[in-house]
Amino acid sequence: MIDVALLSIIRRWHLRDQVSLREIAKRLGVSRNTVRKYLRTETTEPNYSNRRTPSALDSYAFKLSAWLKTEASKPRKQRRTLKQIHADLCSLGFNGSYDRVAAFARQWKVDQLDRVKAASKGTPGISTLRVGQISVQI
Repeated sequence: MIDVALLSIIRRWHLRDQVSLREIAKRLGVSRNTVRKYLRTETTEPNYSNRRTPSALDSYAFKLSAWLKTEASKPRKQRRTLKQIHADLCSLGFNGSYDRVAAFARQWKVDQLDRVKAASKGTPGISTLRVGQISVQI
């Protein structure tokens, strides 16, 4: 796989500087077939498949979400820290790192804020349909 910078170099050399495929491949150290493939497609950015690898935290995600939800409703001084929550997860058999728990908590917090923002948009009882630049209230 090549990155966006390399793709722009390939396109610039071929289209503007009129460098041959063979010469581009030789200069960049990639296959002629790779150069040909990216020149034939009209994409400006190579696509990469999203890898989803299972995490050690996946089996504890529901429990951790529930804990974070209950901790968020408590006063600040009475909340458990993430280190305490990580220790509690370890006592349940979780053998992952604290960093994974902290990353999960950060993402959970962002998701909660997004839900609140999405729920507060619009007036209750009035649906707004947007088509292009036109808004129609139903």
